[in-house]
Amino acid sequence: MNIQERKVTVRELAEDYFNDAEEGVVGYDNRLDIRPKYQREFVYKDEQRDEVIRSVMRDLPLNVFYWAKTGDDSYEVLDGQQRTISLCEYIDGNFSVDGKYFNNLPKDKQNQILDYKLFVYVCDGTDSEKLEWFRIINIAGERLTDQELRNAVYAGSWVTDAKRYFSKTGCAADTVGGDYLRGSSIRQEYLETAISWAADAEDTTIEGYMSKRQHNPTAQELWSYFRSVIEWIQSVFPKVRKEMKGLPWGLYYNKHGKRTDLDPVKLEQEVQRLLGDEDVTKASGIYEYLLTGSEKALSIRAFDKRDRQTAYERQNHLCAICEDEFEFEEMHGDHKVPWSKGGHTTPENCQMLCIECNLKKTNY
Repeated sequence: MNIQERKVTVRELAEDYFNDAEEGVVGYDNRLDIRPKYQREFVYKDEQRDEVIRSVMRDLPLNVFYWAKTGDDSYEVLDGQQRTISLCEYIDGNFSVDGKYFNNLPKDKQNQILDYKLFVYVCDGTDSEKLEWFRIINIAGERLTDQELRNAVYAGSWVTDAKRYFSKTGCAADTVGGDYLRGSSIRQEYLETAISWAADAEDTTIEGYMSKRQHNPTAQELWSYFRSVIEWIQSVFPKVRKEMKGLPWGLYYNKHGKRTDLDPVKLEQEVQRLLGDEDVTKASGIYEYLLTGSEKALSIRAFDKRDRQTAYERQNHLCAICEDEFEFEEMHGDHKVPWSKGGHTTPENCQMLCIECNLKKTNY
């Protein structure tokens, strides 16, 4: 790992500064990607922004800036994005502080700001070294997400294009699949979700997936995969419900996307039936259950202590299967008629089993 300390003046930082909602933000003679295209759009509140300028005016130190090296002489801001934008926007005359714009200041005050030196750590190394270092940095203010850290490590044409689809408010991913995604596009959570699904399909990690494609010219492959997932959801479960949001749909698609036995009409009937079943305590698990048959996904309602105590006394403290006697705490409440065969969590359907018998019991 190579970590270089560098002193950069505000004058150098603001050289060829350019800020565009679509094209991103650059500076440092067009060598610093301050906010890459379609990255998160939040900015400092006015008071925070103004305090950055006041600190520089008073020659007080700002926190360290962190840059990631992306080429021989090109960089991306890892931490310090909002402080950097605040400084450059003030120099550009886009806001005033305490009633004074930059061009209203005396020449010596202007030069004092322009000559102010920022302390910058520039990181360069292997992908794993950079990820480890970035994660242990005590980053002040708005913490970077894991995906934002990965974007810095694997910066390149592929990441830039992927952000176009997944990393902007109202982005294409939100338009196409917003009903099924949880999180925030500008915090890179949509992008992280899509990559995690695609990586699973290739039996690799997010880092492995991104590393393999870092220098690809476009992320069209990822976007096509994502659209295939969404189209599959809409064909199998055409009615959109709030319970569908945030589920690992890509993982379901990877395992079940080629099945021909999934009838959307029958599945919808089952969804409605299960939503009305009071024993189903996890409605979002209905979709996993219908695809896999796993009752654990539904978190079927358990018998309460009163029902278990009643059954325990009714059985004279004996296990309903092995008929040995046990303490109450050594037994579990069990459905006589399994839920999958129509049995409900009612007192009359409760029986007490010892732990061993309960583990061995099957739905015969």
